Amino acid sequence: MLYDYLLPLLLVLTAAAFMVGRKRALRMAADYGGIRQLHSLPNHYGSMMALACLLPALLLYGIWLSVETSVLDSRIIHELPPTLLSQDAGAQALIINDIKNTVSGNVTVNQDASIEAAAARYQAIQQKSRSAMCIGLLLLAPLSSFIAFRAIKPAFRARNVVEGIIRAALLLCSAVAILTTVGILLSVIFESIRFFKMIPLQDFLFGLSWSPQMAIRADQAGSSGAFGAVPIFAGTFLIAAIAMLVAIPIGLLSAIYLSEFASRGFRTVVKPLLEILAGIPTVVYGFFAALTVAPLIRESGGFFGLSVASESALAAGLVMGIMIIPFVSSLSDDVIHAVPQALRDGSYGLGATKFETVRLVIFPAALPGIVGGVLLAVSRAIGETMIVVMAAGLAANLTANPLKAVTTVTVQIVTLLVGDQEFDSPKTLAAFALGLILFIFTLILNVIALRVVRKYREQYE
Repeated sequence: MLYDYLLPLLLVLTAAAFMVGRKRALRMAADYGGIRQLHSLPNHYGSMMALACLLPALLLYGIWLSVETSVLDSRIIHELPPTLLSQDAGAQALIINDIKNTVSGNVTVNQDASIEAAAARYQAIQQKSRSAMCIGLLLLAPLSSFIAFRAIKPAFRARNVVEGIIRAALLLCSAVAILTTVGILLSVIFESIRFFKMIPLQDFLFGLSWSPQMAIRADQAGSSGAFGAVPIFAGTFLIAAIAMLVAIPIGLLSAIYLSEFASRGFRTVVKPLLEILAGIPTVVYGFFAALTVAPLIRESGGFFGLSVASESALAAGLVMGIMIIPFVSSLSDDVIHAVPQALRDGSYGLGATKFETVRLVIFPAALPGIVGGVLLAVSRAIGETMIVVMAAGLAANLTANPLKAVTTVTVQIVTLLVGDQEFDSPKTLAAFALGLILFIFTLILNVIALRVVRKYREQYE
């Protein structure tokens, strides 16, 4: 089918347009006395023709993809037999879903004949639509290339055109990233506002009980729900604090040793081995925490007469700290290694020892980068889910005892959104409220880190 080979055909046409544009520029250069007579290099003229071939086709293809589903659904709904027509939008959506499943091959054993007929019609309309789109693209690409071909002249500013298009593409990519962030934030804010209309903000921020289970119907037995998020925040901070107590000292001291005291051969071997920890999947850390660390902590606590839960914040925090060590160590090592050698030489020239140089000169100079590494580690600790699920559990206990089971914000977000949920219930909307609070806390961390970075950067630049 032509649709399956559309992208390779467009790439071939783009490559051919580049070669034709370049050859035309070279031919004009020969006629007018050399390449010096051209405003731009031949490759710029070829790139201009290639972009003229590719970009309009991609734009048309993107527009077609954005409207194809809605157009086909509307078309097939108007052609459905009376037995399948329904005034209910939900019922129509289910019928369209059955038709699409039939087209894709995901059908049940006893399929309605009218559904099969509608699926065949849907597939025929889709094939015609795709064939028409392919023909349109394959005609548009040479046409736009021909227009660019006619525009090639010795005085034509092809380089400016190409650079302008690339600049616009870079701006578009930046805008997409920014708009995506804004869209995520707005969606979280709007859903959080709906939640706070049902649950008072003060009850959410200062409530001491978290039990989001609610009855879906009025005649159904179930809990009325308790949405006090203090136990979740406390569990998040407890596990993150334990992880940071493990990761920051070990990571920072290992970075100082590798950068200032270790030999070149030792650093070459040990640093990649340390960074391997960052590549291990978090589910592996979760299994390690649940099967090895948690039983070890429980048995050790029993030996000293302590009551240790089978799932504890200590187990999750220790394993999470081990996972985060490479983030602190690698980033801190790179920052310390980048401190100018002149600072070290000046310190040694004044009679300072190596330890004094590291403590009083190198460490303060590298502090902005170290703060950035620590901030990344804190964000990773707060956002970790799998280790907490497997090692700390799901119990929302308000406790400062690391030997008890706790839960975190991210774990509760995943729990609330798993399975079929009603997005009009406080139980589901609570996940967006938790996400909003987590976003605000991360923003505060960023502001604090920026202030620290600016303070010490001004001091040592």
